[in-house]
Amino acid sequence: MFCVECGIEGTIFRDGVCKNCYLKTHIFTSGPCIVDLPVCVHCNSYKFKNTWTNELLGDVLRRVIKNNFQISRELDKVDINTECKEAKDGLSCKVFISGFIDDLEIAEEHSMQVRLKRSVCDVCSRQSGGYYEATVQIRPDKVKLTRRELDDITSTVSALVEDLQADGNRALFITDMGEEHGGLDFYISERSAGLVIAKKIQEQYGGIIKQSSKNIGMKDSRQMYRMTYLIRLSPYKKGDFLKHNDAFFYIVSIHRNKVKMMDLSSWEETVVDAKTIQNASIIGGEDFIKEMILVSQTKDEVQIMDLKKYGINVVKKPKLISYDSKMIKVVKIEDKIFLIP
Repeated sequence: MFCVECGIEGTIFRDGVCKNCYLKTHIFTSGPCIVDLPVCVHCNSYKFKNTWTNELLGDVLRRVIKNNFQISRELDKVDINTECKEAKDGLSCKVFISGFIDDLEIAEEHSMQVRLKRSVCDVCSRQSGGYYEATVQIRPDKVKLTRRELDDITSTVSALVEDLQADGNRALFITDMGEEHGGLDFYISERSAGLVIAKKIQEQYGGIIKQSSKNIGMKDSRQMYRMTYLIRLSPYKKGDFLKHNDAFFYIVSIHRNKVKMMDLSSWEETVVDAKTIQNASIIGGEDFIKEMILVSQTKDEVQIMDLKKYGINVVKKPKLISYDSKMIKVVKIEDKIFLIP
């Protein structure tokens, strides 16, 4: 068969013409020479259509090109790439669009100027305006928080917010934070994130969460509420010794409002609700633990010697165990000596 354009004999590609003639008379992609791309002057996020994004510039440009360029439906497996360099008021870019018609690869190149329009994104605008939807209040109970504990909690909250932001939640930020009433206040931009933070603090430090809300008006025909999450921390922590109902306990772990305790007399462990030991007496922490020399042992008891007073003490074993070390960890409470596993 003959091509109706050039008259060459051979395989007809489409519309009665050969491949070369078809490609000469068809343009498969076209687009504007200039596009505007808003960029936030504070966080460098980009605005595509009506949405701000933290995507990389190359990814944003591909979306802009797909939205602004006309790409023939004949092309399959379309691929878009850009090469850009800085120019006045923006970028000077080469746009490479390729695809396939049957087994034939088509590649076209365009020049495009990207004008970067300085703006302020929705998140930065809210942040600079002091916007917040939730307050996370962390308060100690009975025992004052140490500087280290205050710093650790602050680091925990900051790290959690950064993790949530890294997962794609760009609308999340800490509006403000400060020390209040012996504890900490965090002002959070999102209610749901405020609850996540409160639960994380409870999980790591124990305590009880109380929630309250305040109506702050209407938005998009919906009532808006600002939440307060109060975490009343446990007065004790992991490693503390307690006196409860005339018995002595060691705090093994705390998870939310559940406390795992070990009875020092029997080494038996139990899990109790934090409220049940709310009135327990706090004796001290792990600094109460000291070592004594093992002098001798039987099936039921040990003889140990104090390193300072050199006095011999006989202590009953809570369980049938045998010691093979020269030193034994103990704690002395109200003139009673308890072995520590």
